[in-house]
Formats: sequence, structure tokens, C-alpha cells
Amino acid sequence: MLTMQLSNMVLTVDFAAGRITSLCIGGRERVCAPTPLFSLRLRDAQGTATVLCATDARVCSETEDGATYSDFGVSDLSVRVHLAEKQGSAAWRADVQGLDAEHFVEWIDFPMVSLPALKENNPSGDGGQILLPYNEGALISNNDHREMTDFRHWEPEYPSLGCYPVFPNMICSQMMAYLWEDAGLYLGAHDAARGVKGISFYAENGGITMQMRLFCGVDFGQDYCMDYDIVWTAIDGRWESAAELYRAWFEQNLPPRVKKIKENPALPAWYSESPLVVTYCVRGIHDMDEMSPNALFPYTNALPLLEQIKSKAKTRLLVLLMHWEGTAPWAPPYVWPPFGGAENFTEFRDALHAEGDLLGVYCSGFGYTLKSNLVDDYDCTETCERENLTRGMCAGPDGKVAISRICTGQRKGYDICPASEVGYEILAAAYEPLFESGIDYAQILDQNHGGGQYFCYSRDHGHPPAPGAWMTKNMQSMLGEWNGKAGGMLLGCESAAAEPFMGNLLMSDNRFELNYHIGTPVPLYAYLYHEYLRNFMGNQVSCPFGNDQDTLCYRVGYSFAAGDLMTLVMTPDGQLMTNWGNHDFSRLPDKDKALDLVANLCKFYREKAGKYLHAGRMIPAKLVECGQKEFFMAWYGHNCTFPTVYTTAWQAEDGTRAQIFVNPGDADEVCILEGKQITVPARDAVLVEI
Repeated sequence: MLTMQLSNMVLTVDFAAGRITSLCIGGRERVCAPTPLFSLRLRDAQGTATVLCATDARVCSETEDGATYSDFGVSDLSVRVHLAEKQGSAAWRADVQGLDAEHFVEWIDFPMVSLPALKENNPSGDGGQILLPYNEGALISNNDHREMTDFRHWEPEYPSLGCYPVFPNMICSQMMAYLWEDAGLYLGAHDAARGVKGISFYAENGGITMQMRLFCGVDFGQDYCMDYDIVWTAIDGRWESAAELYRAWFEQNLPPRVKKIKENPALPAWYSESPLVVTYCVRGIHDMDEMSPNALFPYTNALPLLEQIKSKAKTRLLVLLMHWEGTAPWAPPYVWPPFGGAENFTEFRDALHAEGDLLGVYCSGFGYTLKSNLVDDYDCTETCERENLTRGMCAGPDGKVAISRICTGQRKGYDICPASEVGYEILAAAYEPLFESGIDYAQILDQNHGGGQYFCYSRDHGHPPAPGAWMTKNMQSMLGEWNGKAGGMLLGCESAAAEPFMGNLLMSDNRFELNYHIGTPVPLYAYLYHEYLRNFMGNQVSCPFGNDQDTLCYRVGYSFAAGDLMTLVMTPDGQLMTNWGNHDFSRLPDKDKALDLVANLCKFYREKAGKYLHAGRMIPAKLVECGQKEFFMAWYGHNCTFPTVYTTAWQAEDGTRAQIFVNPGDADEVCILEGKQITVPARDAVLVEI
């Protein structure tokens, strides 16, 4: 038994029983139910899995800084747990040793603790909410709602899914926090190598089990020894306090190529001008549509409609094309030449550039498409078989290559392993002409959320036979090569770039609206990283709000306040979509209102807020009282509350601080800041120095 007095926290671990027995924060007990201190999974040479936990060990030998667990009945397996006090925090490490050449350790969940059920599922009243760096960041207070969605807790397995709560993928940062009204617990993996982790939580035994799943990435018979700490720190109940702790570590341990915006020569001049992103497709109307050319093809057909938007918004445009691929939409990896050939595409690019505007394209990441479900004549099955290309695809623990589960409505195929020689060559050949196209931006890793690669257990690719830090290192290396080949073209991914790839993917599709499925979005990503890169609002696919209510201005307002570039999704006839992927066009957003808001916010950015929203440092916003507006989420049958005024606070490079207020609504709004009334005009913004 070890009791450790920490800053505002008392932690008691019964090593002999293999669990944490007490966690007192702010004088209150926070442990809910008994949970093993760790759980791990082994694989044998046939890929068979064995899951063990601390209580399966027949022997526990306590040590000066923890305990060693042994006699599990599998070779000479032992697990050494280390616990130390570091600057008022608990610092955890674990080592897994003694496996024979027929086994390897795939992952270890460590340290495990059960905290109270979340507040909306907790009749005892001692529940809180969880800050999860999912997509861009969410506060989750109702686990029942989360579990209704595709963005629920998943146990990550092969073949991969894009919605898995995995870092570095949909999980952008190596941390989370449990927050009560009076206190909080920060849980951070301070891993400079940024290895693969499952970062999540799940309901169990009446409480919530916090999960840090560390994927070991070792070979058969190899030991796994952590060279970093899992840090627990008591904080107050604000999500910003957890973000401050992680940001302090991050800034002392920057990933490769990561530089502050003001110091990064890789960024083009237009990056600071915050162009309006206008995205649309040139074939069909939505993702699963019939793929005939629409009114925006040839590409130059769109120029008059784009000019109308530009003249009203009074800002530079970044035109971002969908369904432009000459192969088939969302059928990676081959995209070039553009649909209809390169001639009109190049003419369109040059016409945009002549007016100071920009051109970008969506691509679809690391899938290998055997057959498109949207374009009947796109079929690479024979090529794949003839050249035995499955040698370069992600394989499962049994060594077999399974059909991908990514975007199965659009295509059938495999997941490419870019760490394999064959996979690397496929991707290089596919994207080489794109890098030479003279466009300004490519969302080159759409479907690869956060920029990470998919799970691969192959023993023939030259990497370890399980997920681990090798995946991060491989992606950083390959993306670095792509950056060099792309020259001045910026690259991005679906969802904001996960932390280790921020230096490579300098602007991405930050679809914050996904977090309305599971809770309340918070700008955690901007809080941590905004000084280093910016994102754009994205095409808003999977937005959970129906067309019967116009939420577009509110979503644009949120993105702008968070420091992201605003985005509009255009229909082939020049109207605006609620969001990409929407099949219902019976009611569309009010285009005039949206463009009025965009124009006002662009002017506000140029004249007042640019020094904060371009490369500023987000700081805790002062408490603001304002109204609320409810929108109904038809997907789940409950209301979601939006503030009538979005507010964020920033510190500029010159040290000045300001709080920004954005009113997306149709009427002026009055809010209260430190007892003072602030009136924010309709569809406009106000800045107050603080």
C-alpha cells in the first residue's frame, strides 16, 4: 500500500490488490469502483489474443517505487509498475518483460481508474464531465448520448475505422481530463515520440473507466519499457486549466518541423489573410449521388458564381473542389489527371490566381480502391491481382489482408500501409503529378483523420507486427518528403492535424461540428496549437442539425471565434448547403445572411482582430453572461444549446490581450462582461481589450 500526498490530491494504491483504492481531490473521494491497475493484451504467432490484468498475477512484489507483477502463466511475463511524485503530480510508468519468441505485447491500458458516472447519467450528484481531444475538443457530460453515435467508445481493432478514439488520428492530443464543478483530474501522456494510443473512457461498474491504451509496437519476445510519464495532476474544474498543463509540456517538446506561424517560412503570404473557403463538387450534388457533371463543370463555369460570393464577402477565396478526380470520387489513391482533363482545370486555376484567389482539392488518403461504387468503369481489381499489390496493404494479426471499412459506400478496397515498400511506391506514384499541378492546397489525407495511418500487423513490411510509435515516425518521414515535393502547396487532412503531424499538415478540415454528436465542442485545438497553425471550418459533413433550422451562421461564428477560416459549401446553382453530404435541398440556408456575416467578420478580422486570430495565443476567456438559443438534433431527438454570442480570448505577439464577441444572429445581442454591458451587432463582432 502506498499513499502519496500531492498538490491538492491524495493518491492511494494497493499494489498487492492490484488497484487504486483512493483518489481524494479537494478533500473529496473520487474513486467510484474497483478497477485493475492495468490490463494488457498479448498476441501469439497465430495472432491469437490473450488479455490479462493486474489481478491475474499470482505474485506481486512491492518495490521502492511501485510493484512487479509476475506468474501470469505465459512464459516469464512480468509487469513492473513505477509511481513517482514529480512537481506535485503523480508520474506513472510501466515495463512489460519476459515474453518468449512466440509472443509480443500489443498494448497495455495503464493506469486504470474508475471515476463517477457523468453528471447527466449520475443520480448521486457527484458526476462531472470529460474533456476529450476528439476531433478538435469536446466536453462530454452524457455518456448515454455518446454511445448512441458512431463517435462512441470503440475498442480499436484491425481493420481500422476513422472514428476510433485513437491518437494520432481523431484524437489530436495525448491528454484528457475529468472535470467536476469544484475540481478536476488532468491525465496526460507526456510522450515526445507521440506513439499510438487509445485515449477514451467507457461506462463500467456504475462509473467511468478512464482509458490510456498504450500501443507498444514491439516485436516477438521484445520488452516494452516506457520512456515517458503518464501524468496525473489535480486542477480546478475548467477545461482551460487542463489545456494549460498540456500546452506547457508541448511547448517544451515540439514535434519535428513545428514552428510558430510568425517564424515559419513554409507558410505562404495568403495564410495571414484568412481567405474564405468555398467548397463544392463538379459531379453530382452529394457524396452518394449519380456522378454526372453538374453546372459547375467545366471548372470555369463556376467563375461567375464565385465572383458573386467574393464581391459580397469582400475577401480572397480559397476554392476547394470535390469530385474533381479523373478516376472516381473518393476512390484513392489515384486522382490525376482531373476529371475532364487538365486543360480546363489549369485554365480555372490561372483565372483564380489572376484575381488573387486560390485553388485547392480534396483527396482521399491511404485507401487502395479495387472498385468504385459511384463510377462503374473504375475498377483496379485486375491490376491489383496481376501486380500482387496486396503485399503493400495493411494486414491483420493473422497476417491476412481484409477489405477496408473506410468509406465503403463509395468504394471497395484495402488500406495501404505506407511503411511497406509497395505501399510507399503506390502513394508516391499517385500523388507525384498532384504536387506538380501548381495548385495552392491539397487535403491530401481526407479519411486519414488527423493525418495518421491505419493499423497494420504485417510481418513482411519491415515494421514491428503491431501498432506503435513506428507509425508516427514513418508518417513524419513520408509527409516530410511530400512537403519537399509539394513546394509552396500546403497539405492537410480530415479533422485537424494530430500533434505529431502539425509541421507537415499546416491547414486542415477542422470539423468541430462532429462533437455535437457526443457533447459540446470547445476550441481545445486552438487553445493548444493556434500559434503554430490554423485550420478551416471544413465542409461540415455529418452535421447533426437538420435543414428545417438554419444553423449555418452559428457554426460559421463558432469557427471564426476559434480562429479558423470560414467555409461555405456551394450547390451547383450557386446556393449554399447546410453541410456537405446533405441529401435534402428542400430548405437551404439563407445565403444573404451568411454572406453578410462573412463580410462583417472578414472586415473585423482585417481591421481589429487579425493580430489575435491569425497567430495569437488563446487564453482563458473571462466569464460572459449572454442568451441561449436551442436547436433540435433530429438524429438523436434532443435539443442542443448554442450561446447567442460566441466569445474567446487571445494574447497577441505584442502582449496585448483581447476578448472577441461574435453574434451570428439576426438581432443585436447584449452580454455582460465583468458587470459591463456589451452590445454586439447582428451578424457582426466586437473586440474588447482585457
